[in-house]
Amino acid sequence: MKKCFIFTALFSGITFLNAQYNTMSMPEALYGTTFNLNIHESTKQLKSGNLTVTGAINNETFWGPTLFINKGDEVHVNVTNNLNESTTLHWHGMHLPAVMDGGPHQIIPAGTLWQPYWTVMNQAATLWYHPHLHETTQAQITKGVGGFIIVKDPAESALNLPRTYGVDDIVLALTSRSYTSANQFDSPPASTRVYGDYMLTNGTPSAQYTLPKQYVRIRILNAEIERGYNLGFSDNRTFYIIANDGGLLNAPVAVTRVKLMVGERIEIMVNLGNDAVGGTLDLKAYNSGQTLGFPGGEPNSSGQFGSLLNNTDFTVLHINVGATTTATTPVTAVPSTLVSNTYWTATDATVNRSLSVTGGQGPTPFSLDNHPFVYDYIDKTVNLNDVEKWTITNNNIFGHSFHIHDIEFKIVARNGSAASVGTHESGWKDTFYLPRNESVTFVAKFDDFADADVTHPYMYHCHFAGHEDGGMMGQFIVTSNLNTNQNTIDTDFSLYPNPANQKLYINLKDAATEIYYLTISTVEGRVVMMLPQPEWQNGIDISTLSSGVYIIQMMDRQTKSVTSKKFVKK
Repeated sequence: MKKCFIFTALFSGITFLNAQYNTMSMPEALYGTTFNLNIHESTKQLKSGNLTVTGAINNETFWGPTLFINKGDEVHVNVTNNLNESTTLHWHGMHLPAVMDGGPHQIIPAGTLWQPYWTVMNQAATLWYHPHLHETTQAQITKGVGGFIIVKDPAESALNLPRTYGVDDIVLALTSRSYTSANQFDSPPASTRVYGDYMLTNGTPSAQYTLPKQYVRIRILNAEIERGYNLGFSDNRTFYIIANDGGLLNAPVAVTRVKLMVGERIEIMVNLGNDAVGGTLDLKAYNSGQTLGFPGGEPNSSGQFGSLLNNTDFTVLHINVGATTTATTPVTAVPSTLVSNTYWTATDATVNRSLSVTGGQGPTPFSLDNHPFVYDYIDKTVNLNDVEKWTITNNNIFGHSFHIHDIEFKIVARNGSAASVGTHESGWKDTFYLPRNESVTFVAKFDDFADADVTHPYMYHCHFAGHEDGGMMGQFIVTSNLNTNQNTIDTDFSLYPNPANQKLYINLKDAATEIYYLTISTVEGRVVMMLPQPEWQNGIDISTLSSGVYIIQMMDRQTKSVTSKKFVKK
């Protein structure tokens, strides 16, 4: 890669960037309630020589745009899969109906439009989205498909926090990659390597960025395949964790180091106000000398679990200090209090569950409760509005990153002790690190969304992509009593106008019918549109379809029966 010295004017000051580093990409910000996401292959110059084939979304060449959404808004996402293979897109950390979740069951074939929508119920938080297709998750995440979601709400907006995106409020997706001799990603199915040799921050190798001389906010995601990060600054300065997976903590937590495992997020504030303009600082991973089982702490530099970064301390972002902002008032202090979260406790739980990490010996892949994932097996059935306590135990050879879909939870104990829960993980969580020979207990309420359909369950799994692809994943449904007599539903319907040009309308024979899923296919059987729980009363937008004959399949919510009709697109 060609590197050169760059003069850049930023924040009304001049910063001299270091030629050893590359200016970090900041993903495009998208705002509103409707988002169009085009998943496609791209290329990027990541090493000298050949371009690397990557996966990207919209205008990016690795990763995707940052979606800004507001609590209470109904958001619609038009996801077009322009890869040459099927994929899914999971909204990690989002509380939403299972059919919109984007897990392994909501498969988007190549060339297909998927249109999920939901009302945002999460509080202000840093979430993310990524592929979740079983057995190809590692390969597609390795290519770079993913992106951030930033949820806003009035409680967060009322605080004096940095929030000018790309200036004093930035996102960092931390990951690493290895390459073949042709500069292509060394990843499945051709490779079994789980750790990268070279750091990528927002898809940028040897990344640097200019931040203003004041308090700044950094939203950090561990977007790795498997590696953990023990983060801190090169001068060991104190910084403040203000939020983790589920949003703001009740009060900032002062630290000099924090461990961040795959899928976890934190928001930190760090004071650059005492640094000189033109000065530098490194955000580093202090990964040397970790305990046995720390992912990326292995001593070997080659082989399946080897990496040039293993058991070393390395820079994840080189920070250049620029002038204080003038367009906005700089933040000069960390708030002493943030929000008032009320958490579930162990005594609130009416249901107790236990899970164990199993497998991982020799050729046997890791699993949960000795049951590797299969599509049509439901591991847990949860009653709507139940408060449950789950204890996950790992008496095994390696640490894991555990994630559950749909809900945020409160960690109430590590190894049976409330005192052992880290202060930095005191807030709402959706992912946690489970070291070897330890257990974690959390409490959650499964509220708002019930769906007994076993074809669209929620997931829980290890977030190490290779473990997930290998079957270390279970699934659950949330059920409630149905008021409708399923035997009385008539799922017949008609379409008008037919032929249609812009919109296609549905006339239901039985007013009690609730449309659960619509699928539109060509007469040859190729799926072109997938609409979970569509807002069909306003008509189905078919304006992007080519002229021809199509088949629309309607699945009823109560009976899950499927009825098909033909229509003509003019």
